[in-house]
Amino acid sequence: MGACLGACSLLSCASCLCGSAPCILCGCCPSSRNSTVSRLIFTAFLFLGVLVSIIMLSPGVESQLHNLPWVCEEGAGNPVVLRSHIDCGSLLGHRAVYRMCFATAAFFFLFTLLMICVRSSRDPRAAIQNGFWFFKFLVFVGITVGAFYIPNGSFPSIWFYFGVVGSFLFILIQLVLVVDFAHSWNQWWLGKAEERDSRAWYAGLFFFTLLFYSLSMAAVTLFFVYYTQPSACYEGKVFISLNLILCVCVSIIAVLPKIQEAQPNSGLLQASAVTLYTMFVTWLALSNVPDQECNPHLLTHLNGTVLAGAEGYVTQWWDAPSIVGLIIFILCTFFISLRSSDHRQVNSLMQTEECPPVLEASQQQQVEAGEGRAFDNEQDGVTYSYSFFHFCLVLASLHIMMTLTNWYRPGETQKMVSTWTAVWVKICASWAGLLLYLWTLVAPLLLPNRDFN
Repeated sequence: MGACLGACSLLSCASCLCGSAPCILCGCCPSSRNSTVSRLIFTAFLFLGVLVSIIMLSPGVESQLHNLPWVCEEGAGNPVVLRSHIDCGSLLGHRAVYRMCFATAAFFFLFTLLMICVRSSRDPRAAIQNGFWFFKFLVFVGITVGAFYIPNGSFPSIWFYFGVVGSFLFILIQLVLVVDFAHSWNQWWLGKAEERDSRAWYAGLFFFTLLFYSLSMAAVTLFFVYYTQPSACYEGKVFISLNLILCVCVSIIAVLPKIQEAQPNSGLLQASAVTLYTMFVTWLALSNVPDQECNPHLLTHLNGTVLAGAEGYVTQWWDAPSIVGLIIFILCTFFISLRSSDHRQVNSLMQTEECPPVLEASQQQQVEAGEGRAFDNEQDGVTYSYSFFHFCLVLASLHIMMTLTNWYRPGETQKMVSTWTAVWVKICASWAGLLLYLWTLVAPLLLPNRDFN
């Protein structure tokens, strides 16, 4: 009897490994959409790669790796290698991050191509999107193992520029998410204020708007204190001043009478959120300025001793900009996974077809019939673009690679070198983000025949 139960349990597990998202949920879990569960699991793959990258960056990993017997060998005049002829250096530091993120980006790019033009869950490819998780994990592991066999050569230098472009695009996506969140927040609290006839909701909006602007002004002050010098750092002064002026301009435009008439939901809450995010991107740019006098994050060393003004500077990867960037990355990635079919800005990017209203009754029946299971809500039309969702994860993989390596370029030696390329990419991303937000304000005036609701 026990053997039969064990065999049945094994068969059930095997069916779940090869089946769709419903098998992932337990009986105590709330009923969820099949599309939401799939996005969360794919996001878990991304976070798994991030976790491995962080572990490989940890200082104690190198010593532990070399202490393992029969793992690394060092021949006369040869680098330390695994018995399978993998350079052990590729398992550590920025080289491990580059390979791990390459594997993650390649995995999601494969699905980006595979899921082009999927229109409903009746498409055979939709079964691959929402199921076969065990085999997906095997593919992910296989790509990861293969990535560590890539010869060093020019790979780090070339992949750095892929990371720069991908991270630039993901910064813009983050701004879209910030604007969309602020819009939804503003609408929700204004609706509560009108519904309950209470001024407390208006006071809350005013408080957070004032808080965001106060944090932005404090950031500008700190930038001038720590990232500029009275007779130097002219580039940093220009970047800070210009971004401050641009943020003031878009804030004024957001409350102009004609803008308010064309777009009543526009307000200072969204402008303050965009201003604070712009200051964050400006901070990231200033933290990459390759001048120790203008960048307190740079450390120079000689024979293990930190020396001011010495040549050959390095950086601590786990510094304040990287930590804040990692937190914002995690929040935005969760936002993409959980709310991509519910929010307007993300919806306009990722949704290909509206889920027909007639499905609501059948979906409710599925929820009542299968508590703790995921129900298929995409039989007559997908709620988000599978292909674009995976492309966003490709960009997220490249962005986290640049974040963990602090946007430093691999040099001729094993050191990571700060360059002006990273500075200009981030500054240009902040300008592009402000232009994008400005377009959302003036578009209803310039194109009055289009519906921007």
